[in-house]
Amino acid sequence: MPDERGGGRNPAPLSPSVRVVLAEDEAIVRLDLKETLEEEGYEVVGDTGRGDHAVDLVGQLDPDVVILDIRMPGLDGIEAASRIAASHDAAVVILTAYSQRDLIDRAIEAGALAYLVKPFQRSELVPAVEVARARHREMRALTDQARTLSDRLEARKAIDRAKGVLMDEAGMAEADAFRFLQRTAMSMRESMVDVARRVLDEEFRPG
Repeated sequence: MPDERGGGRNPAPLSPSVRVVLAEDEAIVRLDLKETLEEEGYEVVGDTGRGDHAVDLVGQLDPDVVILDIRMPGLDGIEAASRIAASHDAAVVILTAYSQRDLIDRAIEAGALAYLVKPFQRSELVPAVEVARARHREMRALTDQARTLSDRLEARKAIDRAKGVLMDEAGMAEADAFRFLQRTAMSMRESMVDVARRVLDEEFRPG
């Protein structure tokens, strides 16, 4: 069974409460993260030290945010993020002790919307979570015309892949790649998903 623990004290609840699943294999780090999140008003509805259990918890608890360490037993954070992004509508934050560009790119390609490099300050955690939530809201707004969850997930994957292409080929930062797709969609009077697909089909590049 997953190592599930419910959230405890929550002295400053958000309105509405933001539900979080936390996966970190170092118990001390996991406890610190949980306490920090709860002090900031988030509701930690489940936590675990294994990547495969994290996927199970997300399926059971349907959280708003999932925080995943990149290195875990059972399933690494990148594969867990990929499985979660493929079947659930949640904002994913990746934790990593490694700042290599390729790992970060893989995490983004898998569906992560923000990341933190360990060790990080407690004050950096909430901004990372809120960046992920903001990007998640933006992407949902851009794909709301899709009628099914499957369509929304496919649209999000196309946008994520196009961002990766722009980051690799044009040397853009992730936020710049997202803004480029957004601005181009507005100027061309097309959806952001259509612009992303043009990038993936090599029909369109920044110039």
